[in-house]
Amino acid sequence: MSLVTAWLRFGLLLVAAGLLVARPAWALEPRDFEAWLEMFKSEAAGSGISPRTLETAFAGITPDPEVLALDRRQPEFTQTFWRYLDGRVTVQRIEKGRELLAKHRTLLEKIKVRYGVQPRFLVAFWGLETNFGSYTGDKSVIRSLATLAYDTRRGTFFRGELLQALKIIDAGHAESSELMGSWAGATGQLQFMPSTFNRYAVDGDGDGRLDIWGSYPDMFASAANYLSSVGWRSKQIWGREVRLPAGFDLELAQLDTRKPISEWQELGVRRADGKNLPRAELQASIVLPGGVNGPAFMVYDNFRAILVWNRSLLYALAVGHLSDQLIHLGPLLAKRPAKEEPLRRAEVEELQGLLLSLGFDPGAPDGVLGSRTRAAIRAYQRQAKLPADGYPTVLLLDGLRREATNQTGRCCG
Repeated sequence: MSLVTAWLRFGLLLVAAGLLVARPAWALEPRDFEAWLEMFKSEAAGSGISPRTLETAFAGITPDPEVLALDRRQPEFTQTFWRYLDGRVTVQRIEKGRELLAKHRTLLEKIKVRYGVQPRFLVAFWGLETNFGSYTGDKSVIRSLATLAYDTRRGTFFRGELLQALKIIDAGHAESSELMGSWAGATGQLQFMPSTFNRYAVDGDGDGRLDIWGSYPDMFASAANYLSSVGWRSKQIWGREVRLPAGFDLELAQLDTRKPISEWQELGVRRADGKNLPRAELQASIVLPGGVNGPAFMVYDNFRAILVWNRSLLYALAVGHLSDQLIHLGPLLAKRPAKEEPLRRAEVEELQGLLLSLGFDPGAPDGVLGSRTRAAIRAYQRQAKLPADGYPTVLLLDGLRREATNQTGRCCG
């Protein structure tokens, strides 16, 4: 039996006895981390990383307990559309973004010519990622990635990122002491993971260095290069707010459903102010981030490119909306609800369990609202003759509780 296994089993016995709170094996025996690190350094050396880089990067390094705590931490509440937007597209951020858009206009226009990414979008990403560089992260990227690589939850992914970070140092783009970022290892003013840096970073100012921390030409060109590579369209916007007709088939309101704008027009979809949709023959989808009672958006290929950057639908909508505000396109026209009741994570987990008990498949109850859970919600809503928007609410949870009680004679605990 290995030392790691022995300590794990001992820890589990203590947990079962109520004498110890569960924690990672390396927290119990730091020497195991040291042994793992020696093996990783041998692997990195075999991949061409220089002895100097390995010595300086890992000198005195220990696991960071806060990184694992942040990795395990989950939000108590689900994010509602309006709360998410209000927290990120603020008056202050809009004003600062407009100021910086004007300040860097000449540079951004040059980058647009080369990569096809409009200036307002680059500034919007900058604002969402680091509040325009005011907070890029204060953790050692090497220490964070080493901690997460040693951990078993996503070790393979972060092991690769750690090797990529060493390549950044080895190439002379940053010293290990300068490579600072988020707890998950993202770095720079636009928060690139090391693998993204090595694949897409650009020397925009021609000084021979890839500097996404202090060089505006480098950071903007790198972001534009990345977006261009994942399908950004230079002559398209991200999308727009729209108005759906009465009786609109909510089954169509999914990213998987794509139709030409002209077909959406025929189905009665209009701009948010009631005017006809543009005549451009773009493929578009309809999304309802707040369900049937929230705003509706028609989104294009550039929206999908934003989702490659960050797979959160709410993040992508925030980037799009902030980019619109930077050029004074006006506020959203949908009415805000008088009261929003976000579900707690435990309530989402309960909702998933109820769906499962009623014969729908949301996956293993984990409190996370993924596509599988939303598909299960739609299926239940269809059966119950409710608007099938796939959106979880307190009312939906109450309905599931009642139905489970009617079927089993008892409800969830």
